[in-house]
Amino acid sequence: MSILDAPIARLDGSPATLGEILGGRAALLVNVASRCGLTPQYAGLEALHEEHGDAAFTVVGLPCNQFLGQEPGSAEEIAEFCSATYGVTFPMTEKIEVNGDGRHPIYAELTAAPDENGETGDVRWNFEKFLVDGDGAVVARFSPQVEPGDPALVAAVRGVAGP
Repeated sequence: MSILDAPIARLDGSPATLGEILGGRAALLVNVASRCGLTPQYAGLEALHEEHGDAAFTVVGLPCNQFLGQEPGSAEEIAEFCSATYGVTFPMTEKIEVNGDGRHPIYAELTAAPDENGETGDVRWNFEKFLVDGDGAVVARFSPQVEPGDPALVAAVRGVAGP
């Protein structure tokens, strides 16, 4: 099964598959949290989405509460926080687990990809980033500390989405 076939609800609870959310676009998939020291990355993710988000690319936020309970809110609270605080317009999914026995099938595939240091395996923290092409293949993985505006990340996005 391709990760594009994996069922995952949108943040509003409506059913979908990752493929339906992406709509054939390349995407930066990011496990997000509202109460993390890295939460200000939402602003950079939104800027990346605004600059490159068109028919070829999107950012997708996947809320996760596995790291020190830093995403405790309901779907409605997450949506309000992201919209009001950071003006987020990119798609968001239901809250999921990215590690452990309850790991979402999307992350079972994503975590096999190495990051910029060659590391594979479990997601290490909130805001780990996975770049996938329009077919759902993992193109790149970036550690949580890599900012959305990092030149290597932006170049990778341009490589799958165009300038």
